[in-house]
Amino acid sequence: MKERLHSLDLFRGLVMFLLVAEGAGIYHTWLAATEPGTFMHGFATQFHHHPWNGLRFWDLIQPFFMFIVGVAMWFSVNKRLERGDPKRDVTIHILRRCLLLLAFGVGLHIGYRGHLVWELWNVLSQLSVTILIAYALLKLPGRTQLLISIGLLVLSELLYRFTGIPGYDQPFVKDHNFGSFMDMVLMGKINNGGGWVAINCIPTAAHTIWGVLAGKLLASSRPGLQKIKLLLIYGGTALLLGYVLDWTGADPIIKRICTASFVLTSGGWALLTLALFYWLVDIRGVKKWTWFFAVVGMNPIFIYLFMETAGSQWLVGFSGAFITDGMMRLGAGEHLALFINSLAVLAMAWGLCYWLYKHKIFFKI
Repeated sequence: MKERLHSLDLFRGLVMFLLVAEGAGIYHTWLAATEPGTFMHGFATQFHHHPWNGLRFWDLIQPFFMFIVGVAMWFSVNKRLERGDPKRDVTIHILRRCLLLLAFGVGLHIGYRGHLVWELWNVLSQLSVTILIAYALLKLPGRTQLLISIGLLVLSELLYRFTGIPGYDQPFVKDHNFGSFMDMVLMGKINNGGGWVAINCIPTAAHTIWGVLAGKLLASSRPGLQKIKLLLIYGGTALLLGYVLDWTGADPIIKRICTASFVLTSGGWALLTLALFYWLVDIRGVKKWTWFFAVVGMNPIFIYLFMETAGSQWLVGFSGAFITDGMMRLGAGEHLALFINSLAVLAMAWGLCYWLYKHKIFFKI
């Protein structure tokens, strides 16, 4: 498949748009403005992570991001190899990219804390590992890659269930599982109260591997509808397995430690979403409105870093001095004023992405 995969542009752009909206503070102000127990409050909670056992929409964003990277990797690596780039140069580029992602991930935590720390919970730190794993398997047969991805899930489950480390021998209890133990080994601390663990990179590598396999499928010479059928079959199967494991109590869906049921369920949703966008955009040709989201996805790492630093830590406050304060002086309620300010920040961030796109400025690592 030589032409551009416009459905991937839409998928990536939509995910990045949602992340930019989070950085602008929209979901926080929206939730604060709704009354608990109402429909709107319940809907707003879907844009916040589930506290432990369960699945909300926002829990899918990170797996989608990992999956999209895998799809794009198949196309980008093969494009470079087809134009004659030495395999060694491609490998060096991947290694450099992973080191930069790790540095960005650690750097963001330093910025959050306001002092030097060594913390590996950021999605960019996790991505630096999943990319390496997926790249190492890139040219293996698809069935072998699939088996290895399942093996990573099994390995993670075994480590959580059977290592039996005192104090960390409760696989599905926050801060008392194998992942928290490894956080103590790697960082000398745990994500106290949050329950996030750094070794999520092992099971969630399956998301990036499955993205590579999906990219390989979409790049093949199979008819478009057959590609969609296979994506639906694989996605539906993963979704069913994940939910059955959770419903039966065999393996609860917990994003914060990336249980196998969570990886299967979120991976299933990623495959189904890609199938939908591929059918809508690349088969049906619906492209008129997709550019609105696609421009945000053209500089994904840049806009993510911008919103996690200058966007959320400076622009929201600077804009608020004019918009939030101005609206409240005119009699608007605090929640409404904050929400309007968040919308304004989102619009400014989108405008920045559009300006970069129009001037063909793309930050690549």
